Amino acid sequence: MQSERIDEKSLCKKYRTNVARLIRAWKKGFTDMEIAQETGIDPIKLQQIKSDIEMAHRRLRQARKNSSLADQAVRQRHIFFNPFT
Repeated sequence: MQSERIDEKSLCKKYRTNVARLIRAWKKGFTDMEIAQETGIDPIKLQQIKSDIEMAHRRLRQARKNSSLADQAVRQRHIFFNPFT
C-alpha cells in the first residue's frame, strides 16, 4: 500500500516553494490572495499547488478504499469456498 502522507518534498521541488508552509496557511484559514501577497507566489501557481494536493489526497483515499474492499472480498471468498476453516 502507498504511504499515508503526501510527498511534500517532491511538491516543494516541483514548485520551488515551501509547500508545508502553504498547507499550514490554508489550514489556518488564509485565502489564496492573502497567501499570494505574503509569499509573493502567483495566485495561479497557488491554485495548481492546491489542486495537486487535492489530487494526491483523492489518490490516497481511493487506494485505501480499494485495499479495504480487496481485503473484504478475500475474506468473503475464503468463507464461501472453504466454510470449514
